[in-house]
Amino acid sequence: MKKTNIKQHIINVASKLFYVNGYNSTGINEIIAKSEIAKATLYHHFKSKEDICVAYLEQRHKSFLEDLKEFIPKANSSRQQLLSIFDYLRELYRKGDFYGCWGIKTLAELPPENQKILSVIQRQKKELLLFLGEIVGDNIANISIAETEKISGGIYLLYESAITESHLHKNDWPIHLAKSIAPSLFAESKLIQ
Repeated sequence: MKKTNIKQHIINVASKLFYVNGYNSTGINEIIAKSEIAKATLYHHFKSKEDICVAYLEQRHKSFLEDLKEFIPKANSSRQQLLSIFDYLRELYRKGDFYGCWGIKTLAELPPENQKILSVIQRQKKELLLFLGEIVGDNIANISIAETEKISGGIYLLYESAITESHLHKNDWPIHLAKSIAPSLFAESKLIQ
C-alpha cells in the first residue's frame, strides 16, 4: 500500500470507529488493530489520536459539504432549494448507519481544554452556516444581510436540532417537523423562482 493510501486507510478506519463508537471509546490500539498496521506506521502518519480525529472531522465535513452542494441545486424551485438540506438529512438518516452529527458527537466527549478539536468543529459549523446564507441569498430576491442571517441561522438551528433529535429518537420525525417549520422563516420573502 502506498504511503498516502495508508494514511487514508487509517483515517477511514478511525472515522468509522469514532462515528459509531465515539472518540473516547476508540483507542489507538483498536485503530491500529482494525487498520492492520504497526504502531510505528500509525505514528509515522499521525502524532496523536487528536490528530487522527482532526483528519476524521475534516474528511467528514468536506464530503458532507461537497455532497450537499451537489444535492441542493437539483431542487426544482427556490422554496425546495431552501428546504433541501432537510431532504438531504432524511436521505442520510435512511441509509441506516446514522449516528447523528459527527462534530457534535465528538464535541460532547471532549474536555473543555481541548481547543484544537473545538476550533475545527466551530469552523466547520460556520462554513455550513455561510453556505446556507449563500443558498438564502441565491433564492430570495432583494434580501438584506440581516434578513439573510436570520433565515439562514434559523434553517441552521432547525437542521442541527433535527440531526440530533433524529439520532436521539431513532426516528426521522424531527427532520420532517423541522422541514415543515422552516418555511415560516421565509414566508414573507419574495422567492426568485
